[in-house]
Amino acid sequence: MPPTLEAHRRADASPFVDLDRAEWSALHERIPLPLTAAELERLRGLGDVIDLQEVQDVYLPLSRLLNLYVTATGALRGALNDFLDSNEYTHTQPGTPFVIGVAGSVAVGKSTTARLLQAMLARWPEHPRVELVTTDGFLLPNDELRRRGLMSRKGFPESYDRRALTRFVADVKSGKEEVTAPVYSHLVYDIVPDERLTVHRPDILIVEGLNVLQPALPGQDGRTRVAVADFFDFSIYVDARTDEIEKWYLERFRKLRETAFQDPESYFRRYAEVPEAEALDYARHLWRTINRPNLVENVAPTRGRADLVLRKGPDHKVQRVSLRKL
Repeated sequence: MPPTLEAHRRADASPFVDLDRAEWSALHERIPLPLTAAELERLRGLGDVIDLQEVQDVYLPLSRLLNLYVTATGALRGALNDFLDSNEYTHTQPGTPFVIGVAGSVAVGKSTTARLLQAMLARWPEHPRVELVTTDGFLLPNDELRRRGLMSRKGFPESYDRRALTRFVADVKSGKEEVTAPVYSHLVYDIVPDERLTVHRPDILIVEGLNVLQPALPGQDGRTRVAVADFFDFSIYVDARTDEIEKWYLERFRKLRETAFQDPESYFRRYAEVPEAEALDYARHLWRTINRPNLVENVAPTRGRADLVLRKGPDHKVQRVSLRKL
């Protein structure tokens, strides 16, 4: 069998359409770029090299795709309401928020992806109200993590209040007028007491976090529970080679020593004061004992559950995009 024919058959057998950057970029259909360089600078995460060209090539087509999904969901809802109205009982449903999940490793750039999508999707007139919530707010407080012996597993699935997170997204998805979430401070490395983030019935909710694509785990009674991903209308996984992510993680830690760690209230203040080599040894320890095992055991295995995968190269730029077939 000719190699090209064999390659096409393998591609047809995949649940994803795999596109290189040039093929994906060509899909933006001359959509005007909605962000300025100054706006992008405010959205960019520490250590992220994303520029306006990356926004145009990668995130502009993605925002267009998501706009199509939101519009199609609205049309499907209208068809369902017509069906429900066809008998003597009326059970029509009002519009509910479109929920997008964004997953990936620490330091891979998923937070920047989520912020970019929030800014760009809000420019579409069909859905101007776009809210972003990170799952950091649903981490258990440090005191509770210490009580359970989980401080060294912060970020692992068991370190979150998964029931509260699922209930939050379920309430938003059900169309509640106002839903609140806890607030996490990266400065003090803990939940902020008596502070809440309020979400007011958005058109789109973006939920960003390490483990948002994990399937539900059985409860103590053996019955399978509902997972937060069960409420997603679309999901994205930001991917890269593990060794590249480690480099980005260490570089980000180095930059944090010069910025956020300088704050007297920073949980990591001491690592701004010790020699750089000592600080980076500590960062490598965190990566190898917490972040890498969590990535390998819990985060990366959820990649195949995503509707779209953004694959980054060594330069932190997206090289390929895989979109799940319908």
